[in-house]
Amino acid sequence: MSRRPASAGRSAAPRGSVARGGAIRGGNGAAADGVPPGGGHGIPDATVARLPVYLRVLYALADRGVATVSSEELAAAAGVNSAKLRKDLSHLGSYGTRGVGYDVDYLVYQVSRELGLTQDWPVLIVGAGNLGRALANYGGFASRGFRIAALVDSDPAVVGTVIARHTVRSAADIEDVIRRFDVAIGVIATPAPVAQNVCDRLVAAGVTSILNFAPVVLGVPAGVEVRKVDLSIELQILAFHALRRGAAVGPPDRRRDSHLAGRRADGQPRTATRTPDGLAGGGRPEDLGRSVAELTTPAHLDVAAGPLDGAADYTVPERGTPDDYETGVQAVGT
Repeated sequence: MSRRPASAGRSAAPRGSVARGGAIRGGNGAAADGVPPGGGHGIPDATVARLPVYLRVLYALADRGVATVSSEELAAAAGVNSAKLRKDLSHLGSYGTRGVGYDVDYLVYQVSRELGLTQDWPVLIVGAGNLGRALANYGGFASRGFRIAALVDSDPAVVGTVIARHTVRSAADIEDVIRRFDVAIGVIATPAPVAQNVCDRLVAAGVTSILNFAPVVLGVPAGVEVRKVDLSIELQILAFHALRRGAAVGPPDRRRDSHLAGRRADGQPRTATRTPDGLAGGGRPEDLGRSVAELTTPAHLDVAAGPLDGAADYTVPERGTPDDYETGVQAVGT
């Protein structure tokens, strides 16, 4: 059974408060639920960015029935060093107990309070396409202090349908929906061309915290917080690291710069040569004089022959058919 603190007794944030870095504050700088943050001073943005990571680990510990956790254990699970974790938590006024560690339940409360999660935040999703539907059906929001209040869309075929027990409303009613449900956070899950217009309408209606999934940078006035989620950028970063890992462990010839592949030590092209048994590397007579770089294109290289350790290990099979080329190009391009 989960040992997370109950969310009963959550209070509503004062209308017009601004979510800064995830923590909701009133005009005097105190947390919106009336509990001042640790030390009564601002928390660095880098620390705020790590708090949700700590909270995720703490939830997992609480679900397993763990009562206390050391800074070293919590830091290792969160992927930071223990000194940084202790400094981060000191901003919340939490220092743990020497020789014992941190009380998991209380630390969950402290982090949740600082992030503004000790109350329910009504969320409006604009865009009821595949992404909007997935967000609306995600069950993890409620346990984290967020409540999907409504969905809106501009497609007449979608308006009026039911998604996750919500009837999709018309995008023309955004302002009315915000007032009716006292929306605190807007989620933009629309195509890029209309995202800025949607953002402008959200801001004009009083929404100052926006989560943007559209692949576009939004312009907003001072006092409005926008968090951008770009899945393509995250995938590109993963591809970068995957490429570097592959370069570190891949076959030697694949690590060489393309302009050096198939050249001798003196920099001249390395060509196939005749031996008593035919061509070095098992090539065909008509390939005599062709450079190794030419012979190792996908049309010539037999990738099933084994590791690419050198020109002598290359096998030159029959050329692929035009259909094979089309298939290969299509696979690379997708």
